[in-house]
Amino acid sequence: MDTLRFGIIGCGVIGPVHADALATIPGTKLVAVCDLNTERAQKLADKHQATPYQDMQTMLSTEKPDVVCICTPSGLHAEHAAAALRSGSHVIVEKPLDITVPHIEMLLQVQQETGRTLSVISQHRFNTATRQVRELIQRGALGRLVLGNATVPWWRTQQYYDSDDWRGTIALDGGVLMNQSIHSIDLLQWLMGPVKRISAYTDTLVRKIEAEDVAVAILRFANGALGTISATTGAYPGVTTRIEVFGDQGSAIIEEQQLTYLRLSDEGKQKAGEYATILSDEEQEGSGGAGQATDIMVARHARQIADVVEAIREGRRPFIDGQEGRHPVEIIQGIYESARTGKEVIFA
Repeated sequence: MDTLRFGIIGCGVIGPVHADALATIPGTKLVAVCDLNTERAQKLADKHQATPYQDMQTMLSTEKPDVVCICTPSGLHAEHAAAALRSGSHVIVEKPLDITVPHIEMLLQVQQETGRTLSVISQHRFNTATRQVRELIQRGALGRLVLGNATVPWWRTQQYYDSDDWRGTIALDGGVLMNQSIHSIDLLQWLMGPVKRISAYTDTLVRKIEAEDVAVAILRFANGALGTISATTGAYPGVTTRIEVFGDQGSAIIEEQQLTYLRLSDEGKQKAGEYATILSDEEQEGSGGAGQATDIMVARHARQIADVVEAIREGRRPFIDGQEGRHPVEIIQGIYESARTGKEVIFA
């Protein structure tokens, strides 16, 4: 297993990001790409000297890649990932793992049956700022957590939704929560802990799409803290994403992957300056996607894919496995349920 052979299914917006990320990771080689749109497949294949396919099963059976990246519409992720697992490949799924919990449960069962590695992209967990705040929380530097907020005021044009007929649909995409906000929701629950109760509103106020383009939720976490999620793709021209974590001994704010605010209590002689973060130019590059869907750093994906490669070689679980991909989808589905029924959703 000197070189892991990769295949990519889905060559639209995010497939090329995976391909470019692989080009930076030693010991990997992109051997095949697949898309129903033959022109897109050919373009990506030509750039990376890979073989293009139009049919997924043909690619899997012919190339037998060691690892497959699933970059198709979100509502097809579990189906396509399960097929790749059953063919013998390890699998990396672009977010979300899927858009329904039953589909995710099916996929996790297939992963257990096949014994292959399964990971879902949540690249912001690898950011310096996020890991720093997580480590401070885990050792109690922020004290008792009392409030956690995720704010995603992004902008997407109608042309963006019209660019593919699956965008903005309930069956294949979801809205601002499932598509644009899932990373922030994942980080919020990773930092604050599991969500136990949700009350929410959603609406479609700006774009002509099936799913929501604005949502607000109030959360009760398992540790007793409260929180909020607010998100839209109707905030021109796209504003900074924020994750806020407040505790009775310290507070932290992350804006576009940068730790912009950190204050800790003097109790215990802990000084905020001891934890100041200076991000590299690589980490500060890019807007994170607030204004344009393509404003995504290849380096961020590469860090996670490299971890999966190491996990496969070492026979360990990746830092982010399939089970981790279930949590934010459960929260989003809880928001949808609360908004639909007008009732609070309580998780067991």
